[in-house]
Amino acid sequence: MEILHIIYTSAGSVAALFLLTKLIGYRQMSQLSMFDYINGITIGSIAAEMATALEDDFLKPLTAMIVYSLFTVLFSKLSAKSIHARNIIIGRAVVLYDNGTLFYKNMKKSNMDMGEFLTQCRISGYFDLDELQTAVLEPNGRISFLPKSDKRPLKPSDIQLKPDTDMLVANVIVDGNIMYENLKHTGHDEQWLRNQIKAFGISDIKDVFLATCDIHNKVCVYKRTFRQPANDVLN
Repeated sequence: MEILHIIYTSAGSVAALFLLTKLIGYRQMSQLSMFDYINGITIGSIAAEMATALEDDFLKPLTAMIVYSLFTVLFSKLSAKSIHARNIIIGRAVVLYDNGTLFYKNMKKSNMDMGEFLTQCRISGYFDLDELQTAVLEPNGRISFLPKSDKRPLKPSDIQLKPDTDMLVANVIVDGNIMYENLKHTGHDEQWLRNQIKAFGISDIKDVFLATCDIHNKVCVYKRTFRQPANDVLN
C-alpha cells in the first residue's frame, strides 16, 4: 500500500514540477541568478519530500512549491521592470581587471581569489593578462573578457569584407525519415530530394542518418554507419 502511495505522490510531484517549470520559464544554468539557483534547489527538495512522504497530506509540500515558484516569477518580473530591483535581486556586473589594473577590492567583494581568476582566464584562452583589456564578473557568476584590439580575432569588417548572411540549414532527412515541412520550406519536393540522395550513391532514404539543405540549395548527406572511428583519441 505504501508503494502505491509513493507512486501516486511521485507522479503528482513530477506533474507539479513540470507545470511550475513552465510557469517559471526555461533558462540555462549559466543564466540563473544565485536566487533562482537556490530557489530551484529548494523546489526540487520539496518535490522529493512530497514524493516520499508517507502521510496522506501532500497538499502542504505542494503549496510550498507553488509559493516558491510564485516568488521566483514575481522577482523575475520585478527585475525586468525596475533597474533598482534588478541590482538588488540579481546583482551588478563588477570590473575585476581593466587596462592593466587588477581591482583588489572588487575581487574581494566578489569572493574571488587570484588563483580562481587566472583559472577562468586560462579556460577562456587567455594565458597572459597582457592580452586582456577588461575582465568583468557578471551577475550570473561568469566572467566576460574583452581582449585588446590587436589580440582579438580578425573580423571581416576589419578588412572591408561583407560576407553573405549566414542562414540556418534545413534538416530534410533525420534518421531515415523525410522532414516534409522542412523540405517544403526549401522550395523542393520529395522527388528532388531523392535525386539529390542518389547523387551521393544512396538509393534508400532509410540509409541516410542526416541530410541538410542550405539557402543555396547545397545538400549535405551523412550516411548511417555502424563502424567505429579508426583512431579514437578521446579515450
